[in-house]
Amino acid sequence: MSDDDDSTQDEIVTEEMLWERIPEVEGIDRANTYYELSARIYARGQYDEALALAETARDIYSELGATAPSDGLAQAYSAIGYNLNQLKRMNEAAHAMSKAVELLRESKSPLAIDLACTLGEWWYGSKEYEKTIECMTDCVQEHLVDGNDNGAANDLHLIGCAQRELHNYVLALEAFQEARALFKKSKEVINVARCDQKIAHCLHAINDGEGALIAAQKSLDVFATAHDHDRETYSLLELGKAQILQGQDLEGLASLERVLETATDNEPRDFEFILEIERRIASVLRKLDRNDEANEIERRLVAVAEVVEDK
Repeated sequence: MSDDDDSTQDEIVTEEMLWERIPEVEGIDRANTYYELSARIYARGQYDEALALAETARDIYSELGATAPSDGLAQAYSAIGYNLNQLKRMNEAAHAMSKAVELLRESKSPLAIDLACTLGEWWYGSKEYEKTIECMTDCVQEHLVDGNDNGAANDLHLIGCAQRELHNYVLALEAFQEARALFKKSKEVINVARCDQKIAHCLHAINDGEGALIAAQKSLDVFATAHDHDRETYSLLELGKAQILQGQDLEGLASLERVLETATDNEPRDFEFILEIERRIASVLRKLDRNDEANEIERRLVAVAEVVEDK
């Protein structure tokens, strides 16, 4: 039989054949079989069953101790992580993936960096912002050493988002500015504008209205040119906030009213976002001595807030 024939035979191993193989094999072969079954069942979207199979593969690899390849144990942990992620068990998924990354880094596997980036996103999704920053800081350095500026820019962007959630606006600003520079180097126009929108947010938070105004306008111009209406809306919000901070109350009010018009046209409506905009509108109306209009807005919002903000 030729090598091509052998390859064909390998490719047509069925799921049924894998199940039949389990009683016939031991050790690493048994663990690998469970892992392969887990991967196939994951592809079908049966995440509970795939998770159980991946956990069995992990247990076998763990029992083998030093005789088991560390990459095999790492791939079992990563499979557990992916299944837990699909099951919306985000924190558990991140913990499993962190084990995989640790093992792959110990073995100096090139797969480590990709899984570490995934891990950082999962920590962020679990609202573990300190862990996000720690994880992605390592990724930045690895990507820069590899000459992957775009990867490093994405890492820095996520660090900025995590710092912003922690209200560390100066640190967030630094991360977004570094990310912006790398995205600009790669001519990633939309990603530069994404950074500008978040830079505007951070500058507003530290009361730099002029800087926020410039950054918000830059991001708005890009998204308007790209007809990226969702992102354009958030940039317009930052522009309105910056205008108000600069004392341009009428211009800010007009910007916020445009944001509100878009937000209320969207389906499904994001009532938390609508509440934020309407409250900002009420606040600027008071600055303009239009108290009756502000009172009416605040009266209306009570019913919405009662539902949206109920703990």
